[in-house]
Amino acid sequence: MDKLQIVGGKRLNGDIAVSGAKNAALPILCAGLLTGGDIELSNVPRLHDVRTILKLLEQTGLKVTQDDERVTLNGANITSLEAPYELVKTMRASILVLGPLLARFGEAKVSLPGGCAIGSRPVDQHIKGLRQMGAEITIEGGYIHAKCAKLKGARIHTDMITVTGTENLLMAATLAEGETVLENAAREPEVTDLANLLVAMGAKIEGIGTDRLVIQGVESLHGAKHAVISDRIEAATFLCAVAATGGDIVLKNTRTDIFDVALDKLREMGLQLDVGTDTIRARMDGRPNPVSFRTTEYPGFPTDMQAQFMAVNILANGPSRVTETIFENRFMHVQEMNRLGAQISTEGNTAFIKGVDRLVGAPVMATDLRASASLVIAGMAAEGTTLIDRIYHLDRGYDRMEVKLSAVGADIVRIK
Repeated sequence: MDKLQIVGGKRLNGDIAVSGAKNAALPILCAGLLTGGDIELSNVPRLHDVRTILKLLEQTGLKVTQDDERVTLNGANITSLEAPYELVKTMRASILVLGPLLARFGEAKVSLPGGCAIGSRPVDQHIKGLRQMGAEITIEGGYIHAKCAKLKGARIHTDMITVTGTENLLMAATLAEGETVLENAAREPEVTDLANLLVAMGAKIEGIGTDRLVIQGVESLHGAKHAVISDRIEAATFLCAVAATGGDIVLKNTRTDIFDVALDKLREMGLQLDVGTDTIRARMDGRPNPVSFRTTEYPGFPTDMQAQFMAVNILANGPSRVTETIFENRFMHVQEMNRLGAQISTEGNTAFIKGVDRLVGAPVMATDLRASASLVIAGMAAEGTTLIDRIYHLDRGYDRMEVKLSAVGADIVRIK
């Protein structure tokens, strides 16, 4: 199992190209099941999760042609309507094949999903919505069995805001008969990116970017070309790294309009930001200021940045408080950070952080995707050597992170 070895204390200087967004690429790839035409995608990140979803799509009969960050999909010859446990167990996003398969072929058999152990993340809202559209759904032997000769439009109000639930129901509704209204829909930029692709494929969607999506079902969808949006979480992660270590970097191929809340908090921390159309220059000298925040759905503070901001707060010149409202198990990185010398205590869904003058390298273990990134940041800011185990979590969502950080001055190597 691979590990990362980090020798801390190095300032970061140089340029980093931000990859395409994982959380946009996964549903967009699943949208290839909705048509027999070619879907030509660019800016697809090179991630373990992307490889997993492509393997899953290929086993359905979807033709996949890949050239670096370009992927072409063709669903003219789908032969299997099943997503097996062996492929689904490691990644919750696999549930996103359910809506497209059911809408286009009238049937789907999808294993209940797995993924990071950061919370329960039930799929009941997906099932509830599809049932309202006329699907017959049973759960047996760890599989969701769904059937419906033709989905019909419905007014669906989810009990909670769910990103993958919104994406699944949105894809299903594009081929349903009549009008579907999705209320309490997720507003994340990645949902908007999927919707923009679907419109390019011939879907009729109103309210894109809002919490109320209105979809007029069409008979069929066609091929399209689309560039996956830049990964706002990766971009903000690198900015947190500069805030923790000091330095001067320029992020390229980024979108500065989709993570305003994180940028505002970074400015509060003392990070100097020069924001362009698709670039961000970040400079940091001295210790960061402490910032308190509460995670919530977009456009609020993203739960996917909670751990990385905590890695900066542990070095801040004062106390801070972090409240996690999305996932109940998302403080598993706290005990690992404390091994490096951080002073963090938790009470329920709130972490209390007392900033320290210095961290000291130690062996630590990654517990989930974003926790992995937070430990990389803490390790780069610590004195001495930090060894991070179980970095397969990191590879699920960051495109060659150690390569990008090494290029801007970090002393970080992968140990096979």
